[in-house]
Amino acid sequence: MSEFLKTVPGNHGNVSNLQEFTEPDAALAAIEALYEENANKVKQRFHAFENGDKTSPADPGYYPYLGLDIEASDIKQSGTRSYGNLHTAGSFGTTLTNPKLFKSYYREQIQLILKNHNRPVLVGTSDTPMPLPFVIEKASASVSDEDVRALQSIFHMPDLSIIHDNIANGTYEPPADGPMPLSLFSAERVDYSLLRLSHYTGTQPHHFQRFVLFTNYQRYVDEFIEYGKKQVLEGDEYRAFVEPGNVYTPNPRLTDQPAFGEAPRHLPQMPAYHLVRDQHEGITLVNIGVGPSNAKTITDHLAVLRPHCWLMVGHCGGLRRTQRLGDYVLAHAYVRADHVLDEDIHPSVPLPAIAEIQVALTEQVAISAREDLESTYLKEHFRTGTVYTTDDRDWELRHKELAMRFNQTKAIAIDMESATIAANGFRFRVPYGTLLCVSDKPLHGEIKLPGMANKFYQDRTAKHLRIGIDTLRSLRENGVESLHSRKLRSFDEPAFR
Repeated sequence: MSEFLKTVPGNHGNVSNLQEFTEPDAALAAIEALYEENANKVKQRFHAFENGDKTSPADPGYYPYLGLDIEASDIKQSGTRSYGNLHTAGSFGTTLTNPKLFKSYYREQIQLILKNHNRPVLVGTSDTPMPLPFVIEKASASVSDEDVRALQSIFHMPDLSIIHDNIANGTYEPPADGPMPLSLFSAERVDYSLLRLSHYTGTQPHHFQRFVLFTNYQRYVDEFIEYGKKQVLEGDEYRAFVEPGNVYTPNPRLTDQPAFGEAPRHLPQMPAYHLVRDQHEGITLVNIGVGPSNAKTITDHLAVLRPHCWLMVGHCGGLRRTQRLGDYVLAHAYVRADHVLDEDIHPSVPLPAIAEIQVALTEQVAISAREDLESTYLKEHFRTGTVYTTDDRDWELRHKELAMRFNQTKAIAIDMESATIAANGFRFRVPYGTLLCVSDKPLHGEIKLPGMANKFYQDRTAKHLRIGIDTLRSLRENGVESLHSRKLRSFDEPAFR
């Protein structure tokens, strides 16, 4: 490993001990060593606090830093990927966290930067301290109320004034004495979301996979559990199945790790289930429930894990007389009447369809139809068009007003989550898609009654979920590089995907 101390002429603020690296593995090793060294400082001081030392000052731990200096001659305008390139000369940098979790992701980004710019990356210690709760998740469990002030006076706590999405939103302005961003997310922003993921989904972040399904109905979860357990008990593709409570069911043919975990007494707000493959290349299903608030919350936090794509597979109301219960709707466009992201991405910003995902979903619907010997299915039961996403669950009570909007937008379906998921995918550069299933037609007198609902769900849920799963598998097998479309990136982007 070639490494040496050097005074770097670039603009990297108060970063200390910068070292140059020309090999991604050497850079990763240095990042991991810095992270562990600094995290251990926080852990050791907290251990002393638990043992009675409530006054001694702490030696802060600081996040690792990754930087790059490039000149105009280092800029390449070509490349097959939409990421991994910088388009202006200058100094760039970002803080990093949890390198064991993000090892394959960090390695890819560093490797591309080295290849595309032929300049060494710089690794050092940032001036951003590690907050105690981000190093020790349960740090407050053994602390009494009277010790809280002492805890806060000794340890660095999360500073919400600097944890933001300004880079992703395109509103960030680098400080005069600091670098331009190399990544969409700072280390603190990532750690903030890792904690939230555990809280909302009941599973640890390292179980999450890079291909994600969202649903708004429990029966899809039941089908996924049945499918997932069958895969690990009988198949050779997935290494394990993980449920809330980090309940781990291993595939005995692919791992020697024993089963572990305990199911929670009560399910979390948005329970997650994971079909695990190496390099996080499996499938995660999250039951986000009903409504755009949950849809925004989960995608805000999942985005830091840099998934390859996320798909919405759920129920919707059909808006056309020709639709029938059980018909599929592939969203080509969205009306964003959910409003939860209006402050982050203006409603006038269009959300482009991601061609690779649209094609893959259509192909899997066609395959499912052929398997069922339904030769005319695509023509009669599959519609593409605009999905209207609302924040009002009782939108039916505004029939006269909304009927006019549906006519104006040419919407073919209505739901409460799809546009939110697509908008956050666009905002965070995560490829997205939506395949919904018509469960009722309130405008035309076909509402969801218990008897007909049960029959509909029994007939369609398993097929719909399987189409989503097979679509993700197809996208993975065909290569993910083309998924990360330039449609999702602006002209002035950080190099990291």
